[in-house]
Order: sequence, then C-alpha cells, then structure tokens
Amino acid sequence: MPYKEKDIEKKYYSIGEVADKFKVATSLIRYWEGEFDIIKPKKDKKGNRRFTIDDIEKIQLIFHLVKEKGYTLTGAQEIIKRDMHKVQDKAAMIQRLHEIRGFLTEIKDNLNDKPAE
Repeated sequence: MPYKEKDIEKKYYSIGEVADKFKVATSLIRYWEGEFDIIKPKKDKKGNRRFTIDDIEKIQLIFHLVKEKGYTLTGAQEIIKRDMHKVQDKAAMIQRLHEIRGFLTEIKDNLNDKPAE
C-alpha cells in the first residue's frame, strides 16, 4: 500500500487569494470588511489582512446575499442580524449543490470523451 501524504490545509489566506476565490476586486473585500462587522481578519505586523476559513465562509454568505440574491448592503446586514445561521445553512447547501453539479458534469464530459469500443 503506497504512502499517501496528507493535504496541507492553510490556516490563513491573503486578501488577494480571497478576492480570486470570489472573482471580485480586493477593494470590494476591504469595503465589505468595513460594512459588515462579522468579517474580522487578523492583521500581521505590516497590516496585511490574513483571513481564516471562518472569515471566508462569512464572506461567502455576504457574496451570496449581495451578488447572487441581489440584496442591498443594508438588506444583507439585516438578514445577517436576524437569521444568520439559517441563511448560512442555506448558502452552504447551495454551494454544495454547485460542487455536486460540477462533479457530475465532469463525469458526463469524461464519459462523452471515451472512445466507443
């Protein structure tokens, strides 16, 4: 049985990595940080933001409400204050469904690429 290395999981992500994940500008992430008090990245000695997985999940929630659902910032803030856990669960479920759809599409494409026997 071959040795399998464990995947190394990062603890902190730069603002550029977070922005790339959501395909938005870094300035939008900084703006949301000022508008939503649930985003609290750590800062290093130089003042660079270091986002945790928890921070990224909260940004995912804001992204879902503002960019995908079309809420205003005020509307998204109110929903987060009222039903944050409910909205988080729903956003996580939608994200997981997107991942499953991508996986199934990949399988379909691989099956279509196989030569007929």
